[in-house]
Amino acid sequence: MTPQPNPEAGAAVKAADRAHVFHSWSAQDLIDPLAVAGAEGSYFWDYDGKRYLDFTSGLVYTNIGYQHPQVVAAIQEQAAKMTTFAPAFAIEARSEAARLIAERTPGDLDKIFFTNGGADAVEHAVRMARLHTGRPKVLSAYRSYHGGTQQAVNITGDPRRWPSDSGTAGVIHFWAPFLYRSRFYAETEEQECARALEHLETTIAFEGPGTIAAIILETVPGTAGIMVPPPGYLAGVREICDKYGIVFVLDEVMAGFGRTGEWFAADLFGVVPDLMTFAKGVNSGYVPLGGVAISQKIAETFGKRPYPGGLTYSGHPLACAAAVATLTVMEEEGVVENARRLGESVVGPGLAELAERHPSVGEVRGTGMFWALDLVRNRETREPLVPYNAAGEANAPMAAFTAAAKKNGLWPFVNMNRTHVVPPCNVTEAELKEGLAALDAALSAADEHTV
Repeated sequence: MTPQPNPEAGAAVKAADRAHVFHSWSAQDLIDPLAVAGAEGSYFWDYDGKRYLDFTSGLVYTNIGYQHPQVVAAIQEQAAKMTTFAPAFAIEARSEAARLIAERTPGDLDKIFFTNGGADAVEHAVRMARLHTGRPKVLSAYRSYHGGTQQAVNITGDPRRWPSDSGTAGVIHFWAPFLYRSRFYAETEEQECARALEHLETTIAFEGPGTIAAIILETVPGTAGIMVPPPGYLAGVREICDKYGIVFVLDEVMAGFGRTGEWFAADLFGVVPDLMTFAKGVNSGYVPLGGVAISQKIAETFGKRPYPGGLTYSGHPLACAAAVATLTVMEEEGVVENARRLGESVVGPGLAELAERHPSVGEVRGTGMFWALDLVRNRETREPLVPYNAAGEANAPMAAFTAAAKKNGLWPFVNMNRTHVVPPCNVTEAELKEGLAALDAALSAADEHTV
């Protein structure tokens, strides 16, 4: 679709937004949201007709891009047939979505509890783990994000937790492996893995194994910096959980449904959790949907005992129809394979080349269509380009980089001192090369702040 400029309409949209919309994670008087006129595939555009290549995939959920005609048609057909129905009934769209998801989840995660998104999926996974074990505590990692609801944000391990941290949520944080900024003075992935596992087991010992219901980890942490865990780490966590009777929860809200070049990131490591949360890419975000994939032993806990939880819109027909169509499209069009192939052949090598040219790039890491550049002031010391949780003038270098990317028609995903490369999983090679060229130009703005 060719964008048609309509600045008057854009001004009206912007005025209504500023008058009435309360935006998340924002100081309301300090933001200037872009008025978006339309989107298709890997692009969106504003009312001035300027087009942007979306390297954010929305909020890392448009895994098949915007406005895929097959999914749009499925939503329209479902709306004509049955727009909504209560979750206590068996309906075709819900049953088929659950079946298709269960076919793709690892191991025996064959029961699907539907939620409206990722945060409430985490809420219910934690509730299930506590009820299954009769234990109160949950362990989660620093450098993590698990959602914005009360329990989920307390589980989160980044500054978004701080304003809402009650200190009474029964959550204990620990350090997961991240060799580039190791907390364990490790020099190799093997050392990082071994020391991180030792740290986790020591934490469990001092907290009391009999008090811990669950360990929850993002399989590959997303907004924290796309830190692919070293070989053996997740398997080691699985062993620790089995040793102490702890429920192992993997959060695949961001990493699932093709993002890492596999249906689920757990498949990269050959690990099967007890519970797995999902959302986002399950239907490319076309209609809000999330859920918990549940193992047999957890499901059996609630075989004769009611599960005390539910949602009015659990397994909403429009959302489930979108999921069925999305999973069908991904299978028919080889979207997962595309993400894996282009990650290996285009994104990985392309970002490595950018790292060679730009002193602001400290490290490149990722897999599939799930990558991050760690931006630094000094490659030798690894000093971040901006301080942790920087704001205002302290964040000026990242703001300059972001502005340069947008000027070049690239909409970036930035978080603290990182920029992410997370285009739709069905992105083309030409689109990727266009985005990498724009990223190359924008990184020059970050280079100006290096020493």
